[in-house]
Amino acid sequence: MLEQSTDILHNNTIKLRRELKSRHLTMIAIGGSIGTGLFIASGTTLAQAGPGGALISYIIIGLMVYFLMTSLGEIASYLPVSGSFSTYGSKYVDEGFGFALGWNYWYNWAITIAVDLVAAQLIMEYWFPNIYGWIWSAFFLFIIFMLNYISVKGFGEAEYWFSLIKIITVIIFIVIGILMIIGILHGAENFGWYNWKIGEAPFAGGFSAMLGVSMIVGFSFQGTELIGIAAGESKDPSKNIPKVTRQVFWRILVFYILTILIISLIIPYIDPRLLLNNVNNISVSPFTLVFENAGLLYAAAIMNAVILIAVLSAGNSGMYASTRMLYTLSKERKAPKIFNRLSSGGVPRYTLVATTLVAMLCFLSSMFSNKIVYLWLLNTSGMTGFIAWLGIAISHYRFRKGYILQGYDLNKLPYRSNFFPFSSIFAFILCLIITLGQNYQAFLSNSIDWYSVIATYISIPLFLSIWLGYKIIKKTHFVHYNKMDFPEYNKNLNN
Repeated sequence: MLEQSTDILHNNTIKLRRELKSRHLTMIAIGGSIGTGLFIASGTTLAQAGPGGALISYIIIGLMVYFLMTSLGEIASYLPVSGSFSTYGSKYVDEGFGFALGWNYWYNWAITIAVDLVAAQLIMEYWFPNIYGWIWSAFFLFIIFMLNYISVKGFGEAEYWFSLIKIITVIIFIVIGILMIIGILHGAENFGWYNWKIGEAPFAGGFSAMLGVSMIVGFSFQGTELIGIAAGESKDPSKNIPKVTRQVFWRILVFYILTILIISLIIPYIDPRLLLNNVNNISVSPFTLVFENAGLLYAAAIMNAVILIAVLSAGNSGMYASTRMLYTLSKERKAPKIFNRLSSGGVPRYTLVATTLVAMLCFLSSMFSNKIVYLWLLNTSGMTGFIAWLGIAISHYRFRKGYILQGYDLNKLPYRSNFFPFSSIFAFILCLIITLGQNYQAFLSNSIDWYSVIATYISIPLFLSIWLGYKIIKKTHFVHYNKMDFPEYNKNLNN
């Protein structure tokens, strides 16, 4: 495994290029995961769980993601490879586990691209209601493909400016929202804590509703772990990865928790325009509704454009992450050999084509309802994302235990998670509860909706089948702590 991992950056005539600078990683870490989950799907969270339930869900999931990123930051700064937690899973858990994690993550992001492309259809309906949605999906898929086709620097620059626009928009939204809440700007008839007292608020649907929206909330945070993938093509990762990891807490606090609080204070959870309550107007974002309540109608149209940029950003990140993961799997002989070929610019273009083919699932919207396809793909992607996070928690726990048992000095790690072992254990348990309990209500009814159950849980047996199948065929075993490899070549990778 050491030789295979080292091959990723050392034994190719043409190699992945370390062209992602500190500013690229910083902007990816701060704004890379801000996308449809926050801008669009947050309406579902508010409508289903109520203002209190939505806020608590974001706080709990946000805390879990923060712990996960400190865990990932510790390993990624020590061993910066494009395979990230797939490679870590192979080295510190079980080779079959890493194999399954890698394929799961590739599928996760390939499906997420499809989610974003369907969301783009819904957004474009705001301006062009009479044009077939699949046309927009094809157009934006071509743009995303080309941004990743040229070079990693093209991806980095595009993501830098995409993220900057999103961050500025969220800041403006927060300022306008606060001005509305304190009464300087006027819009909605009732806002503030009034919205926390109507109907079944603040906790509409109780615990089951909070558990039900946790997957959607988790989807809002997906992409945060991208810094682990980007470590393999970043300059000086031993310094830059710790730097961006420390920024995760404040990003979660400001851009997610404060935002959902403002939305809940301005928009009643029973507002019929929210995603869950209005199947005919799914493209209306809670962000757009806030601007409309402030009387800024032109700003609402601009907000829709910003959401479109967020969709392209999320799709751009997804294309990058999935192609690098499939490339690494191929380099480690866990995927067809053709996928480890690089262009002269250091881009794995064959993996780019394969990922694009899966992303074309978005064209199912031409056969079914936009809303049905969007929510189905969203649910499927959310589950695979949580499986990836479970893998990060397990890999970090075993990495740290093995590192200590072999007598290595923790002070020599470029970055150290100060919350171990609580961070890894907390993240693992919470991920497991959300993953298994996502649709538990289906099993309590007299007539089980098997379509819903399959759509929710299909990723779990698929992951286990891949893991166990590889384990049986290759006869792999869990890596013992005293046999774990903690290579010194990471010092070379950091240069």
